[in-house]
Amino acid sequence: MEVNLAGRVAVVTGGSKGIGLAIASRLVQSGADVALLARRREVLEAARDALASHAKGRVHIFPCDVTQADEIASAYRGVMQACGHVDIVVNNAGTSQTGPFASITDEVWQADLDLKLFAAIRLTRLVWPQMVERRWGRVINVLNIGAKAPKAGSAPTAVSRAAGMALTKVLAGEGAPHNVLVNSLHVGLIESDQWVRRHADSGPGSYEEFLADMGKGIPLGRVGTAEEFANVACFLASDLASYVTGTSINVDGNLSPVM
Repeated sequence: MEVNLAGRVAVVTGGSKGIGLAIASRLVQSGADVALLARRREVLEAARDALASHAKGRVHIFPCDVTQADEIASAYRGVMQACGHVDIVVNNAGTSQTGPFASITDEVWQADLDLKLFAAIRLTRLVWPQMVERRWGRVINVLNIGAKAPKAGSAPTAVSRAAGMALTKVLAGEGAPHNVLVNSLHVGLIESDQWVRRHADSGPGSYEEFLADMGKGIPLGRVGTAEEFANVACFLASDLASYVTGTSINVDGNLSPVM
């Protein structure tokens, strides 16, 4: 099944590394022009160079701290100047900050909501009118399985991600009459930069052994790859998913107890 995104323009936040970069890679391989948003220019430049070798579409980079409304607006203006319109938005920026509830300050709560919820709200609000007018749009919110089945000690991430699920469903209802489709993808244990960092802090043993140990609790018996996650995102971004909206899809090897 071949995905053809020729002529489409996608914006991927947190697109310079990990899952975001894998999604961007899959989109440009399918012919889309892709704008990468992330904070550090040098990392964005490295990502652009890495994508260039196999890109069928163009790759643009826009340094942007998505917790800042003015920077999102500036990046959006840059995307519009470079590409003319936006068809696909992947709200991927985020971290997995967690801790005991009583220890989480207002400042930590606000920072988490700014990064994982308000960034998606602000960027989607900017692109929404043109999607409605052109009667074609895709919004993919990257969340995690804790949004559906939060555990003790999983705040603030699980709470902000649950709000992202509610946002997804609201937007799907509003977008459906205009062929603007909105879905969420939920990360389980997927290889990414955060696990590389955690392995570095974990002591002796190879990274492969570290991942193998993590995979023991997953029904499929292994940690997923960013490319496997990106394949699902690319499908949702395409015309092949033309009747899929308002859905939350786990990409987790059946780790979550909730569908």
